Amino acid sequence: MLESVAFSLGPIHVRWYGIILGTAALIGLLLAIREGKRFKIIPDFFMDLLLIGVPSAIIGARIYYVAFQWSDYKNNLAEIFMIWHGGIAIYGALIGAIIGVYFYVRAKGYGFLRIADICAPGLIVGQAIGRWGNFMNQEAHGGPVSESFLRDTLHLPNFIVNQMNIEGTFYHPAFLYESLWNIVGLCVLLWLRRRPFLRAGELFFGYFIWYSIGRFFIEGVRTDSLDITGPAWLASFINALWSPMKIVFEPGVMTYGGNVRFSQLLALLLVIGMAIVIIVRRKKGYASVRYADPIESSKTLDKNRVVKDQEQQDKGADYDSNRTV
Repeated sequence: MLESVAFSLGPIHVRWYGIILGTAALIGLLLAIREGKRFKIIPDFFMDLLLIGVPSAIIGARIYYVAFQWSDYKNNLAEIFMIWHGGIAIYGALIGAIIGVYFYVRAKGYGFLRIADICAPGLIVGQAIGRWGNFMNQEAHGGPVSESFLRDTLHLPNFIVNQMNIEGTFYHPAFLYESLWNIVGLCVLLWLRRRPFLRAGELFFGYFIWYSIGRFFIEGVRTDSLDITGPAWLASFINALWSPMKIVFEPGVMTYGGNVRFSQLLALLLVIGMAIVIIVRRKKGYASVRYADPIESSKTLDKNRVVKDQEQQDKGADYDSNRTV
């Protein structure tokens, strides 16, 4: 089994989880900076964006998790702030990051969807890398499987198979399924953003569609899902959509006794919702701006307008002065 601690500096333990998440954020940042240069956006803008987005994501991830597990925290409020004990949710992280980034982007005078498009590939590659932090912690895995399934059916290398052996039981490497899905998604997004038909905002919406499709099916094998008790028809509908996975996988056990995994429900709603948004924006003419069109800050435009007006006034003053002479 691989150690979760990378190295120690006296009493301070530096864990692989933190190193991997830091690496994921850095690579996502570099992708955004590189694409931002095409639109003449300075790297400092995206560095500041990261400094705002990461804390917002952590706060959102924690609030989301605590809200669904309130019974575990209501009698011990101090535990809410002990994030190192575990308990975050990726959809909460996305919600928190979007809220924080939205206000920063608007304050800088940019359109949120234009910047979100640039950041979308960075988001999905960050998630692809970040899942390996779950691997090091032996968490976010699926239900029990045989060792032969991992070695002979999936042909996984020893270091993954051995890490999926938790207290004598082998488990589905759900982290790997999601990581690979996101890597393919990265390739799709990189291809899409050079297509002339792509409109502003659609790469960001496409990210949500791709990620949510994968999350819907992968979530079904996990054993740590946040679940709720919903109507029987909804549970049956979600199970029917997931049923093709039973050819290879057995569904994971729901930890908290519900009948609907909330991440599956949210993923389904996002796929439908994002598809509707794309269609409606095109039909109503709201998607007239293309992805490849220039991106300009309203603050810069206002500044240039003021400078231009001042130059016109100066020219007028010079003309009047010459006439007087």
